[in-house]
Amino acid sequence: MPDLAFAFAIAVVAALYSAVGQAGGTGYVAIMGLAGFAPETIKPTALALNILVSVLACIRFYRARLLTWRACYPFGVLGLPFSLLGGALHLPSSTYQPVVGALLLAAGLQMLRGSRAGVDQAGLHPPPFVLALLTGGVIGLVSGVTGVGGGIFLAPAILTLGWADTRQTAAISATFNLINSAAALAGVWATMPVLPAALPFWLACVGGGGIVGSWLGARHLRQRTLRLVLAALLLASAVCMLAASL
Repeated sequence: MPDLAFAFAIAVVAALYSAVGQAGGTGYVAIMGLAGFAPETIKPTALALNILVSVLACIRFYRARLLTWRACYPFGVLGLPFSLLGGALHLPSSTYQPVVGALLLAAGLQMLRGSRAGVDQAGLHPPPFVLALLTGGVIGLVSGVTGVGGGIFLAPAILTLGWADTRQTAAISATFNLINSAAALAGVWATMPVLPAALPFWLACVGGGGIVGSWLGARHLRQRTLRLVLAALLLASAVCMLAASL
Protein backbone atom coordinates (compact mmCIF):
# COMPACT_ATOMS: atom_id res chain seq x y z
CA MET A 1 0.00 0.00 0.00
CA PRO A 2 1.51 3.41 -0.97
CA ASP A 3 2.56 5.61 1.96
CA LEU A 4 0.06 8.41 1.26
CA ALA A 5 -2.81 5.97 0.73
CA PHE A 6 -1.97 4.27 4.04
CA ALA A 7 -1.80 7.63 5.85
CA PHE A 8 -5.18 8.66 4.40
CA ALA A 9 -6.71 5.31 5.38
CA ILE A 10 -5.68 5.56 9.03
CA ALA A 11 -6.87 9.20 9.18
CA VAL A 12 -10.32 8.10 7.97
CA VAL A 13 -10.30 5.25 10.49
CA ALA A 14 -9.44 7.69 13.29
CA ALA A 15 -12.29 10.03 12.30
CA LEU A 16 -14.89 7.25 12.11
CA TYR A 17 -13.87 5.52 15.31
CA SER A 18 -13.41 8.68 17.40
CA ALA A 19 -16.99 9.71 16.57
CA VAL A 20 -18.15 6.78 18.73
CA GLY A 21 -15.52 7.19 21.44
CA GLN A 22 -13.09 4.66 19.98
CA ALA A 23 -9.43 5.19 19.16
CA GLY A 24 -9.38 3.04 16.02
CA GLY A 25 -7.06 0.28 17.20
CA THR A 26 -8.90 -2.50 15.41
CA GLY A 27 -8.96 -0.46 12.21
CA TYR A 28 -5.23 0.28 12.39
CA VAL A 29 -4.46 -3.38 13.07
CA ALA A 30 -6.62 -4.47 10.14
CA ILE A 31 -5.08 -1.98 7.71
CA MET A 32 -1.52 -2.76 8.80
CA GLY A 33 -2.23 -6.47 8.49
CA LEU A 34 -3.51 -6.01 4.95
CA ALA A 35 -0.48 -3.82 4.16
CA GLY A 36 1.87 -6.61 5.21
CA PHE A 37 3.33 -5.19 8.43
CA ALA A 38 4.96 -7.65 10.81
CA PRO A 39 3.01 -8.52 14.01
CA GLU A 40 5.79 -7.13 16.22
CA THR A 41 5.33 -3.76 14.51
CA ILE A 42 1.54 -3.75 14.35
CA LYS A 43 0.85 -4.01 18.08
CA PRO A 44 3.00 -1.12 19.44
CA THR A 45 2.16 1.11 16.47
CA ALA A 46 -1.59 0.62 16.93
CA LEU A 47 -1.26 1.36 20.65
CA ALA A 48 0.72 4.56 20.00
CA LEU A 49 -1.93 5.78 17.55
CA ASN A 50 -4.65 4.77 20.03
CA ILE A 51 -3.17 6.93 22.78
CA LEU A 52 -3.17 10.12 20.73
CA VAL A 53 -6.71 9.70 19.40
CA SER A 54 -7.98 8.74 22.86
CA VAL A 55 -6.53 11.91 24.40
CA LEU A 56 -8.25 14.06 21.78
CA ALA A 57 -11.56 12.24 22.27
CA CYS A 58 -11.38 12.54 26.07
CA ILE A 59 -10.81 16.29 25.82
CA ARG A 60 -13.74 16.71 23.45
CA PHE A 61 -16.14 14.60 25.54
CA TYR A 62 -15.04 16.34 28.76
CA ARG A 63 -15.78 19.73 27.26
CA ALA A 64 -19.19 18.43 26.20
CA ARG A 65 -19.80 17.40 29.86
CA LEU A 66 -20.19 13.76 28.93
CA LEU A 67 -17.14 12.50 30.81
CA THR A 68 -17.27 11.86 34.56
CA TRP A 69 -14.74 10.15 36.80
CA ARG A 70 -17.43 8.18 38.62
CA ALA A 71 -18.65 6.55 35.42
CA CYS A 72 -15.17 5.62 34.20
CA TYR A 73 -12.98 4.56 37.10
CA PRO A 74 -14.66 1.20 37.99
CA PHE A 75 -13.66 -0.20 34.59
CA GLY A 76 -10.09 1.07 34.91
CA VAL A 77 -9.25 -0.29 38.38
CA LEU A 78 -8.48 -3.77 37.03
CA GLY A 79 -8.36 -2.75 33.38
CA LEU A 80 -5.06 -0.92 33.79
CA PRO A 81 -2.99 -3.66 35.48
CA PHE A 82 -4.41 -6.38 33.26
CA SER A 83 -3.68 -4.30 30.16
CA LEU A 84 -0.10 -3.95 31.36
CA LEU A 85 0.09 -7.71 31.75
CA GLY A 86 -1.52 -8.32 28.38
CA GLY A 87 0.89 -5.95 26.69
CA ALA A 88 3.80 -8.13 27.74
CA LEU A 89 2.11 -11.23 26.30
CA HIS A 90 2.16 -12.06 22.61
CA LEU A 91 -0.09 -14.31 20.54
CA PRO A 92 1.50 -16.27 17.67
CA SER A 93 1.10 -14.42 14.37
CA SER A 94 -1.03 -17.26 13.00
CA THR A 95 -3.48 -16.85 15.90
CA TYR A 96 -3.51 -13.10 16.47
CA GLN A 97 -5.75 -11.83 13.67
CA PRO A 98 -8.27 -14.73 13.60
CA VAL A 99 -8.88 -14.41 17.35
CA VAL A 100 -9.38 -10.64 17.24
CA GLY A 101 -11.49 -10.91 14.09
CA ALA A 102 -13.83 -13.42 15.71
CA LEU A 103 -14.23 -11.24 18.81
CA LEU A 104 -15.02 -8.20 16.69
CA LEU A 105 -17.51 -10.14 14.59
CA ALA A 106 -19.44 -11.24 17.69
CA ALA A 107 -19.43 -7.71 19.14
CA GLY A 108 -20.50 -6.19 15.82
CA LEU A 109 -23.46 -8.52 15.41
CA GLN A 110 -24.58 -7.79 18.96
CA MET A 111 -24.28 -4.05 18.37
CA LEU A 112 -26.20 -4.27 15.08
CA ARG A 113 -29.04 -6.06 16.83
CA GLY A 114 -29.06 -3.51 19.65
CA SER A 115 -29.09 -0.53 17.27
CA ARG A 116 -32.58 -1.48 16.07
CA ALA A 117 -34.08 -1.09 19.52
CA GLY A 118 -33.10 2.54 20.07
CA VAL A 119 -32.17 4.01 23.45
CA ASP A 120 -34.44 3.51 26.45
CA GLN A 121 -33.34 6.22 28.88
CA ALA A 122 -35.75 4.99 31.56
CA GLY A 123 -34.14 1.55 31.53
CA LEU A 124 -30.58 2.77 32.13
CA HIS A 125 -28.90 1.95 35.44
CA PRO A 126 -25.33 2.30 36.79
CA PRO A 127 -23.26 -0.89 36.58
CA PRO A 128 -22.74 -2.93 39.77
CA PHE A 129 -19.28 -2.05 41.03
CA VAL A 130 -17.90 -5.59 41.24
CA LEU A 131 -19.24 -6.49 37.80
CA ALA A 132 -17.69 -3.32 36.37
CA LEU A 133 -14.35 -4.29 37.93
CA LEU A 134 -14.46 -7.78 36.43
CA THR A 135 -15.58 -6.47 33.02
CA GLY A 136 -12.74 -3.97 32.97
CA GLY A 137 -10.19 -6.60 34.00
CA VAL A 138 -11.19 -9.17 31.38
CA ILE A 139 -11.38 -6.63 28.57
CA GLY A 140 -8.15 -5.03 29.76
CA LEU A 141 -6.30 -8.33 29.41
CA VAL A 142 -7.77 -8.95 25.96
CA SER A 143 -6.96 -5.43 24.81
CA GLY A 144 -3.41 -5.65 26.08
CA VAL A 145 -2.75 -8.91 24.26
CA THR A 146 -4.31 -7.70 21.01
CA GLY A 147 -3.24 -4.04 21.09
CA VAL A 148 -6.67 -2.63 20.25
CA GLY A 149 -7.36 -0.44 23.31
CA GLY A 150 -10.38 -2.28 24.69
CA GLY A 151 -13.12 0.31 24.28
CA ILE A 152 -14.31 -1.43 21.14
CA PHE A 153 -15.19 -4.45 23.33
CA LEU A 154 -16.40 -2.42 26.33
CA ALA A 155 -18.93 -0.27 24.43
CA PRO A 156 -21.16 -3.15 23.24
CA ALA A 157 -21.15 -4.60 26.75
CA ILE A 158 -22.20 -1.30 28.35
CA LEU A 159 -24.95 -0.66 25.80
CA THR A 160 -26.29 -4.22 25.87
CA LEU A 161 -26.51 -4.22 29.68
CA GLY A 162 -28.10 -0.74 29.80
CA TRP A 163 -25.39 0.87 31.90
CA ALA A 164 -25.23 4.13 29.92
CA ASP A 165 -26.65 5.80 26.82
CA THR A 166 -24.72 5.94 23.57
CA ARG A 167 -22.96 9.28 24.12
CA GLN A 168 -21.98 8.44 27.69
CA THR A 169 -20.73 5.06 26.50
CA ALA A 170 -18.58 6.79 23.88
CA ALA A 171 -17.03 8.97 26.59
CA ILE A 172 -16.37 6.00 28.89
CA SER A 173 -14.85 4.06 25.99
CA ALA A 174 -12.51 6.94 25.15
CA THR A 175 -11.18 7.00 28.72
CA PHE A 176 -10.87 3.22 28.86
CA ASN A 177 -8.97 3.25 25.56
CA LEU A 178 -6.53 5.86 26.85
CA ILE A 179 -5.80 4.08 30.13
CA ASN A 180 -5.51 0.62 28.60
CA SER A 181 -3.49 1.67 25.56
CA ALA A 182 -0.94 3.49 27.72
CA ALA A 183 -0.65 0.54 30.10
CA ALA A 184 -0.42 -2.00 27.27
CA LEU A 185 2.24 0.03 25.45
CA ALA A 186 4.28 0.10 28.66
CA GLY A 187 4.01 -3.68 28.80
CA VAL A 188 4.94 -4.04 25.14
CA TRP A 189 7.91 -1.71 25.52
CA ALA A 190 9.63 -4.21 27.78
CA THR A 191 9.89 -6.50 24.76
CA MET A 192 11.66 -3.85 22.63
CA PRO A 193 9.02 -3.20 19.93
CA VAL A 194 9.84 -2.19 16.38
CA LEU A 195 8.37 1.25 15.66
CA PRO A 196 8.34 2.50 12.04
CA ALA A 197 10.18 5.67 11.07
CA ALA A 198 6.96 7.12 9.63
CA LEU A 199 5.15 6.98 13.00
CA PRO A 200 5.31 10.78 13.66
CA PHE A 201 3.62 11.46 10.30
CA TRP A 202 0.98 8.83 11.01
CA LEU A 203 0.33 10.38 14.42
CA ALA A 204 -0.32 13.72 12.74
CA CYS A 205 -2.76 12.08 10.32
CA VAL A 206 -4.77 10.25 12.97
CA GLY A 207 -4.69 13.36 15.18
CA GLY A 208 -6.48 15.35 12.48
CA GLY A 209 -8.96 12.57 11.91
CA GLY A 210 -9.55 12.19 15.63
CA ILE A 211 -10.34 15.88 16.10
CA VAL A 212 -12.96 15.84 13.35
CA GLY A 213 -14.52 12.56 14.46
CA SER A 214 -14.77 13.38 18.17
CA TRP A 215 -16.36 16.75 17.33
CA LEU A 216 -19.03 15.02 15.26
CA GLY A 217 -19.66 12.36 17.90
CA ALA A 218 -19.90 14.74 20.85
CA ARG A 219 -22.11 17.33 19.22
CA HIS A 220 -23.87 16.29 16.04
CA LEU A 221 -24.52 12.56 15.52
CA ARG A 222 -27.73 11.02 16.83
CA GLN A 223 -27.76 8.13 19.30
CA ARG A 224 -29.09 5.61 16.75
CA THR A 225 -26.59 6.80 14.16
CA LEU A 226 -23.74 6.33 16.63
CA ARG A 227 -24.81 2.74 17.30
CA LEU A 228 -25.05 1.95 13.60
CA VAL A 229 -21.63 3.50 12.94
CA LEU A 230 -20.08 1.46 15.75
CA ALA A 231 -21.71 -1.75 14.49
CA ALA A 232 -20.46 -1.09 10.94
CA LEU A 233 -16.93 -0.40 12.17
CA LEU A 234 -16.86 -3.58 14.23
CA LEU A 235 -18.08 -5.73 11.35
CA ALA A 236 -15.77 -4.07 8.79
CA SER A 237 -12.74 -4.53 11.05
CA ALA A 238 -13.71 -8.16 11.69
CA VAL A 239 -13.91 -8.89 7.96
CA CYS A 240 -10.59 -7.16 7.28
CA MET A 241 -8.78 -9.03 10.06
CA LEU A 242 -10.23 -12.40 9.12
CA ALA A 243 -9.36 -11.77 5.46
CA ALA A 244 -5.80 -10.80 6.39
CA SER A 245 -5.39 -14.07 8.31
CA LEU A 246 -6.23 -16.21 5.27
